[in-house]
Amino acid sequence: MADGRWAIAVHGGACRIPSALQAPRREGCAAAAEAGRMILERGGSALEAVKTAVCLLEDDPAFNAGRGSVANADGEVEMDAGIMDGATLDVGAVACVRFLYNPVETAHAMLREPPVLLVGAGAEAFASSRGIAEAREPVRPATPCGSDHDTVGCVARDREGHVAAATSTGGLAGTLAGRVGDAPLPGCGFYAEDGIGAVSLSGDGEAIARMLLAARVMRALETTGAKAAAAAIFDPMARLGAEAGVILLDREGAIGIAHNSPQFAAAYVREGMDPVSAIVWEQDDVR
Repeated sequence: MADGRWAIAVHGGACRIPSALQAPRREGCAAAAEAGRMILERGGSALEAVKTAVCLLEDDPAFNAGRGSVANADGEVEMDAGIMDGATLDVGAVACVRFLYNPVETAHAMLREPPVLLVGAGAEAFASSRGIAEAREPVRPATPCGSDHDTVGCVARDREGHVAAATSTGGLAGTLAGRVGDAPLPGCGFYAEDGIGAVSLSGDGEAIARMLLAARVMRALETTGAKAAAAAIFDPMARLGAEAGVILLDREGAIGIAHNSPQFAAAYVREGMDPVSAIVWEQDDVR
């Protein structure tokens, strides 16, 4: 399986992206993909590449994750993140965290721990026990970005043939306190398994969770190519009248991207090709 070819794709949200944010999100996705590329190109792991890429997106206030998170109905920020190692099937996830600038870092630290998901103060206590930096005050809401639902994410394949996936979100503006969407739920917002591929999603979180959308895409990857598997999001989302966007890699590192949202911010690069980043995608442009 390991043919030495690496690949990485990132996304910055499937939603209507205000014109003022289109260039920053395109550039932010490109920067995150480049950071992951540098790790993969020197022989680093897919797991390290996806964590690094998503941390950069969390640090960029143009995205609804980390420092760019939005306020819930109580005026507070509650963030979710998840990461999966395709080699071991270990999952780490956190939800409803308020004091972590990089929730995906804590999710990554949980990968070899028995729990799959820690919530709120429990997740923050775990982060503190692992020496992960916390904010002194709760993360404050970003200036409203005009996007109803967006999640950042990354999928990667390294030169050993291992795959990984990660997601992070700043939540849904105005939602009920304590709401958890698809982003930290394996099989919903993300999944990775060596020999099959890796997937990360964005969109209407409740619809994605109800349809176990990542699991459906992974099932499609078992028998079809990357492009056809990405299209597996369309019928389930149409059934619920919902929107989603997906990035994925198949077992050989071929990239698939699809969305039924007005816009989708994404970037990708694989060994032997020039990097690509854009906002509105045509599926035939993905190689």
